[in-house]
Amino acid sequence: ARMGRTLVELFYDVISPYSWLAFETLCRYRHIWNIDLRFRPAFLGGIMQQTGNKPPAMLPKRGEYMLKDMKRMAKYYQVPLHVSPDAFQHIMGTSSLTAMRFITAIDMTSPQYLEPLSREFWMRFWSQHEDISQPENILAVARQAGLSAELSQKALEMISSPTVKDRLKDTTTEALKYGAFGMPAVVAHYGGEPHLFFGSDRLELLGSVIGEKWLGPVPS
Repeated sequence: ARMGRTLVELFYDVISPYSWLAFETLCRYRHIWNIDLRFRPAFLGGIMQQTGNKPPAMLPKRGEYMLKDMKRMAKYYQVPLHVSPDAFQHIMGTSSLTAMRFITAIDMTSPQYLEPLSREFWMRFWSQHEDISQPENILAVARQAGLSAELSQKALEMISSPTVKDRLKDTTTEALKYGAFGMPAVVAHYGGEPHLFFGSDRLELLGSVIGEKWLGPVPS
């Protein structure tokens, strides 16, 4: 982190809608707060498995609430997240592992594309309700995010390599070490120690802990 700046790490998976809300909000605050924002693509499935956490929708009443909550949050946070009635079947029927490995490969080779690529994955899955697990769809997402065909092809070939698999595994383990049990997991390194915040609705609290002023989800 630069002098006097707080390092804020965002551990996220593109299958998590609340991660998208936290991602966009932190992107907006990056130039307002005295922070260095670091994106940490990790695997939500691994975190759930390691902690014994269960998807919220497995409790029907909570699932019902969550659909409404996501709609309200999307509007409040001004993020184009469109919630379909079958959103949970959509999540449960999709593995984000290949997508997160692809994002990891790009982070390792061309990190300047990490932000637009991650955003495009959320757009495709949560705005357009399209598949993000198949190679041809992943390449379409990459193209949309401005990556060259050559770069995308190279990243796609890298996803089966131990280097990429290990990197994603390590990042996921790191999130677990900070105490993550779901996503998004935001870790602020402040006052010589890491502070974990879970969810997209704790950014106000994050600001308070690091001595920054919260100006709402869309600071003008």
